[in-house]
Amino acid sequence: MATDFMLLQRYPKEGVVRYRHYDWRSPSFTFGYSQKVSFVRSQLPPGEVVDLCRRPTGGGVVDHRDDWTYSLVVPRGHPFEEARATQSYRAIHEALAGALVAAGAKVTLKPVAEPLPAGDPGGPAGICFQRAEIFDVVHNESGAKIAGGAQKRNKRGLLFQGSIWKPAAGGTSVNWDLFSGNFVSRLAAALDATAEPSPWPEFNPDELEGLVEQYSSPDWMEFR
Repeated sequence: MATDFMLLQRYPKEGVVRYRHYDWRSPSFTFGYSQKVSFVRSQLPPGEVVDLCRRPTGGGVVDHRDDWTYSLVVPRGHPFEEARATQSYRAIHEALAGALVAAGAKVTLKPVAEPLPAGDPGGPAGICFQRAEIFDVVHNESGAKIAGGAQKRNKRGLLFQGSIWKPAAGGTSVNWDLFSGNFVSRLAAALDATAEPSPWPEFNPDELEGLVEQYSSPDWMEFR
């Protein structure tokens, strides 16, 4: 989470979108910036030790124990950053859904929004994969949510953090290596860009360490 935000806040590259896919070193859950931590803790698996972190983006509680996580950093002034949130969300998920179908998953985009449940203690987002929002990726037979994401815009640009719940997508029946390369190609096409490997920016070690400490601190976790 700290690295994603660092890429947006300190190292945007003019005219260039940064994409990265990453795994988790231990069982982990993240939750949206505006969610109440008391609700989040009530949703964690009882008796299991997990890492927990508040994201800089919105959205609900996300279980990362068997997911496929990625992020996009779009600099200020890029046409994709200037698009409406629903437009950017849809474009990313159209690329993702197309890549999943090519890799063997049975998915589609959710075409309509549904009324929010009354009195949801988790806020509008609640538990990310319990309820699909418009333009989320869902199973085209069961309707189960497969992929979602959350966005943050500031003066530096746009950060999009996304997650695919692999069991709902088909688990080991999906060719994830094929999906990964296809997703990058489709994202590049949606962004009117050329996909190419890019070295990491030379982070200021003290700055990154300070941000990691902030994201690990009780003040960050508990402030809502």
